Amino acid sequence: MAPSQDTRALQTLDALVQNASELLTRLQSVLSELQSNAASQQHSSPVDPNLNALSLAHDSASLIRAHGTKISLLIINEPFTPSAISTVLRELMAGPIPGLASSAQACTSAQYTGIVHAEAASKARRVLSELHELVQKIPRDGKILSEGSSRTGFAAGEKGSLPATGLLWSACDEVISLSKLGVGGIMAKKVEQWRDTLIDITEELKEWGEEEPDDDDDDDDDADDDDDDDDDDDDDDDDDDDDDDGHKKENPQDDVDHLANHLTATSLSPQALLDQIMDSQPPIPKSDPHRIRPRLETSLQRLRLVTLLYQAFTKHRLRKLPPFPAPISSNIPSRLDEMAKLLAALPDRFGDLACAFYDLQPDEIDRVMTQCFSDASTAAGVFAKNWEGGADAFSDWVVRFQGEVKKTYPLG
Repeated sequence: MAPSQDTRALQTLDALVQNASELLTRLQSVLSELQSNAASQQHSSPVDPNLNALSLAHDSASLIRAHGTKISLLIINEPFTPSAISTVLRELMAGPIPGLASSAQACTSAQYTGIVHAEAASKARRVLSELHELVQKIPRDGKILSEGSSRTGFAAGEKGSLPATGLLWSACDEVISLSKLGVGGIMAKKVEQWRDTLIDITEELKEWGEEEPDDDDDDDDDADDDDDDDDDDDDDDDDDDDDDDGHKKENPQDDVDHLANHLTATSLSPQALLDQIMDSQPPIPKSDPHRIRPRLETSLQRLRLVTLLYQAFTKHRLRKLPPFPAPISSNIPSRLDEMAKLLAALPDRFGDLACAFYDLQPDEIDRVMTQCFSDASTAAGVFAKNWEGGADAFSDWVVRFQGEVKKTYPLG
C-alpha cells in the first residue's frame, strides 16, 4: 500500500530537516574558518567586486528572521502542517541561508577591512547556529510541540521554540545593525570602546594620585619592630611545639588554611575584587623621594591628549570615509586595519604604565611612559593624511599632537 499523503509529507519534512541541518553545520564551519583566518584574507580577491556584502547580509538576515518566526509559529499551533514547514525550509535553503554565508565571504579584508570581515563572519555564524537550534525543534511525529517545558523552554535544561526564536531574532538583529553601521560606524564603535578604556585608566591613576599616605605609617613600622623584638625575647629554647607555659604553639599553616577558607566562603563580585586590588596599591609617599608625582602629572596631561586623539580620529577621518566596498586598488582598508591595530594596543600599553606607577618604580615608569607616547605618536602619524593622501586641518593638528606627547617635561 502506498504511503498516505500525510506520511509522505512527514517523510519530506524529515528529509528537509536533515538537509537543512547538514547545510547549516557545514556553513558554520566555513564561517568559523573565515573568522579565524581574517588576516590571510587581506589580499584575497572579492567574490564579486560589484556586490555590496553588507547589504546582502542585511537582506539575508531579515529574511531568516521572518522565516524563523514562521517556523516557530507553525510548530506550536494547530493544525500541524508539514507541507507548510517544508515550504519555509526550502525557501531558507534556496536563498537566505547561502546568501548570508556568501555575504561573509564577500566581505573581504581587502575591501571592507579585516575587522569588519571578522565581525561579519562571526555574527553570520551565530545566526546560522541559532537557526540550526530552531530547526532541531521541528517535530517529526506530525504533532505540534506540546504545552509546557518542551514548548516554552523555560524549564531547567530545556530550550524550546520560543527562547530559540528569541535568540535567532537577537542574532539576526546584530547582523542587521552591523550592516546599517557600515565600515565607518563599526570602526567608530571600536574606537569608542578603546577610548573608554583609556578614560578609565586616566580616572584610576588620577584617584590613586589623590590618595594620601597615612601619617602613622612610620609609627606602625617602629611598633612592628618592637613587637618583633618582644617576640624574640619570649621564644622558648626548646625545639618542641610547646611554649614555656606548656601551651601548644599556633601552626602558621593553620593561619594559611583559615585565610584560604575565609576567602572561599566570601563571595566577592568582580567589581568588589577590583576595588580591593586598587585599594591595596600603596599611595605616593609624602616625601616622594623618586619624584613619582611629577611623572604622574606629566602622564595624565599627555594621556588626556591621547583620548582626544581617538575622538578627533572619529570626527575627522571615520566620518569622512568614502563609500564601501572600496576598489581593489584602494589602500584605505589596509590603512584602517593598521590604525585599528595601533589604537587597540594603546590601552594595554597604558595599563602597563599604570602598573609601573602602582609599583612606585621610577625607571620602569620612564621606560613604559616613553614607549606609550611614542606609540601614540606613531598611531597619529598613520592617519595624518586624509583619504586622498593629502594634508588638511587635521594633519596640522596631528603635528601639534605629536610635538606635545613627545615633549620632555621637567620632573621637578
